[in-house]
Amino acid sequence: MHVAPTVRFAAQSDYAEWLPLWDGYNKFYGRFGHTALPEEITRTTWLRFFDAYEPVFCLVAEEHGHLVGLVHYLFHRSTTSIAPNCYLQDLFTTEATRGKGVGRALINAVYEQAKLADIPRVYWQTHETNETAMKLYDKVAERSGFLVYRKSF
Repeated sequence: MHVAPTVRFAAQSDYAEWLPLWDGYNKFYGRFGHTALPEEITRTTWLRFFDAYEPVFCLVAEEHGHLVGLVHYLFHRSTTSIAPNCYLQDLFTTEATRGKGVGRALINAVYEQAKLADIPRVYWQTHETNETAMKLYDKVAERSGFLVYRKSF
């Protein structure tokens, strides 16, 4: 039987184990090699998690003393609600732990943090080809029906 992971806020001492998870997440979405995120973005993202003025947070899943997953989320204002929203921006687990409840535990931990902050909505997006993750997402949330458009400059 698989034991549920411990989910906790990242500590600054977690960087060496967080980085391979972050790199794995970015590689999954095609950001590696010449398209990799600049090191400055990774460094700034990490520092934001520990800045009390930033609304960006990192939770990690730990099993047997090692990190096996991460989730990043942020709180932001909305034009359609007085209360802020919670955007679950990044979710990643090690390949060995997929399908064993780590992703669900991380999502549920974000739900708990949103409730503690009196935020009534958590939302996220995923790539349409991420069928494995969508099997979980369909169990823990509902699809909004919205498509994402973007333009980079």
